[in-house]
Amino acid sequence: MTVKMVLKLKRLRARISKWFLEFPGRSSVIGFSLLIATGTALLMLPAASAGPPVKFIDALFTATSASCVTGLVVMDTGTALTPWGQGVILLLIQIGGLGIMTISTLFLMLAGKRPGMMERMAIRDTFTHQKDRKAADILREVMLFAFSIEAAGALILFFCFLPDNSPGRALYTGVFHAISAFCNAGFSLFADSLTGYRESWVINLTVSFLIITGGVGFLVLSELRGHLRFSRRTWSRLSLHSKLALSSTLMLLGVSTLLFLFMEWDNTLTPLSVPGRILAAFFQAVSARTAGFNTLAFEHMANETLFLIIVMMFIGACPGSCGGGVKTTTIFSLTLLGLSRFQGHDRPRIFRRSIPEASVWRAVNVVMISSLVIVLALMLLLISELGNVSHLQSRGKFLEFFFEVVSAFGTVGLSTGVTAGLSLPGKLIITAVMFIGRLGPLVIGIAFSRRRRIRYHYAEEQIMIG
Repeated sequence: MTVKMVLKLKRLRARISKWFLEFPGRSSVIGFSLLIATGTALLMLPAASAGPPVKFIDALFTATSASCVTGLVVMDTGTALTPWGQGVILLLIQIGGLGIMTISTLFLMLAGKRPGMMERMAIRDTFTHQKDRKAADILREVMLFAFSIEAAGALILFFCFLPDNSPGRALYTGVFHAISAFCNAGFSLFADSLTGYRESWVINLTVSFLIITGGVGFLVLSELRGHLRFSRRTWSRLSLHSKLALSSTLMLLGVSTLLFLFMEWDNTLTPLSVPGRILAAFFQAVSARTAGFNTLAFEHMANETLFLIIVMMFIGACPGSCGGGVKTTTIFSLTLLGLSRFQGHDRPRIFRRSIPEASVWRAVNVVMISSLVIVLALMLLLISELGNVSHLQSRGKFLEFFFEVVSAFGTVGLSTGVTAGLSLPGKLIITAVMFIGRLGPLVIGIAFSRRRRIRYHYAEEQIMIG
């Protein structure tokens, strides 16, 4: 290799590094794309399928759903795939839940190498807003939480599944569902998800705990670990982000559980005992925001319940977690903005703190762009699945497809049963929505935009609003 070629390679490497460093989100977009492509290829192998080899579109859909920790399926994971294929799904869930840059940086550290600037920036942006923390410390803490919580959940589920299975099968089932629950993926080895265990308090509460801890965010878990003895002083020492994440999570769980009980008491909850109804309502309130497990049949639920779940799926989990959606702090920041304006304040205020204007504008952008993505995807899905069919001949389909799109965008995985029957264009649309929802439309938009500094502003002129 000549000196001239070496210099060209160095310049090319410098350009690529600059292209990634300019917008760290680009590495996540490309990383998830490569992960999905690899998963698709592995699922198409004969060893992954219990029957005929999986078709390309179904493998792509499943790999995207697993990598984006969504849980929407076009085939039964427990019967259509071999243990090897299920292992591929589990690996995609774990990598997708923790993030591409997190796993790649972990391997660099295990190999004794120091993570580069791109890896350090990506980890800080993903898991915390505190720029003074070292990426290596953040990574160690993330791995500690993830693997210890998953191990504890797998152990409890192992003893729950043991009476009906061999020790090896019970352990495998426990590990699979523990990782799927903590990563908020919603994949299950059972055809009816966890419906067969809907009155098992241990299984339901264990899976709920895994979902909540995986969806509350690693920054919150880190701060709580530093204050194991909870008290008023502990609460005062938490950051505003952790306070808002915890309070919004508790409020959403409480309100949605009560509403679910009220709306479904004489419907899907009827066959259950009173304690069983409360447990099922709580579990679906936990799962509906981002996890995708179900203990009740969603196709039999009332319209108002499905709409409530759509709202919860759109809100999603907390930032810096394994969950999706526009995030709890985003919605509550905008809610607080409206309440503060009514009280005569310019900025949203809570817990004797003000939320910065930059955070409020970011919340506005996230909600607006996310809503636009859902509207466009729903329109395309209606065209591809219904075409020119009259609404008199397709009653109820609008709500079902709306539910499907929001579930994909929020990386939830709940469905009214239309996923497997989607056409080829429909599956591609949902696949794209899952990808956008996992990374965030704002991240994808910024990642491939051209950075230009605007050095001028036009003159202002008033318009009428509202």
